[in-house]
Amino acid sequence: MTFVITGAAQGIGAATARKAASRGARVVLADLDDDAGARTAAAITAAGGQARYQHCDVTDAGQVRELMRAADEAYGGIDVLHNNAGIHETMLGVPLSIEEMPLDAWDRVVAVNLRGPWLCAKFAVPYLKRSRRGPSIINAGSTGSWVGGMSSLAYGASKGGVALLTKNLAVELAPYGIRVNCYCPSATETRMVEDYLAAGDDREARVRTLTRTQLVSRIGQPDDIANLVCFLAGAESAYVNGVVWLIDGGSLAWRGVVDALPVQNGVE
Repeated sequence: MTFVITGAAQGIGAATARKAASRGARVVLADLDDDAGARTAAAITAAGGQARYQHCDVTDAGQVRELMRAADEAYGGIDVLHNNAGIHETMLGVPLSIEEMPLDAWDRVVAVNLRGPWLCAKFAVPYLKRSRRGPSIINAGSTGSWVGGMSSLAYGASKGGVALLTKNLAVELAPYGIRVNCYCPSATETRMVEDYLAAGDDREARVRTLTRTQLVSRIGQPDDIANLVCFLAGAESAYVNGVVWLIDGGSLAWRGVVDALPVQNGVE
């Protein structure tokens, strides 16, 4: 089985690549961070796995097309596309309110988080149609696909779009035996969360903010998500299709949106 994983240099993408390779999959890691991506691929190879790294900006149609062609050339096909690459506006160092956010910041977040999965699916599907190993697409959503939050206008809108992109692709691709699912994590120990924690003066207070609603009272680990991705890619999930899957430590099982609002009825 061959995986193509975007945003695979570190975090959830790297964890998925390691997990899949340890189970015998061939993995193609794509990212913008060439040094980290090459190191991750080399580490997988050194551990006995099959991996290669490919530079790819998921917003660039030409680079995405070449990623899929290279994966097919290297390993004779594509069986799983893991659309993991994503960014949050807090990573761009810009004002986050609707009035102050620069237009190009909005465009960048939506391009990576929503156009990226669409482009990758578009150019992977011809190869997935040829797969005889239970082909699937697995998209990265977020708890932001389900509920609103502060300072997440572009991120939340893009991840909400990913959830519906998943469902529509599942319908369109079902006749070809291609399953499409989406996972929605809460705070997970990745660069995105580290940037959020580093942006404030009180790191521990920010950690408490991220975990206070979770029934599993810790920040998620990349391996937590990688376990779910590998399940969704495997035969054990053959009857799972078009699902937007929460993996959030139980946060949305009980969290009320009002509980998080800084202002209620216009009164601070």
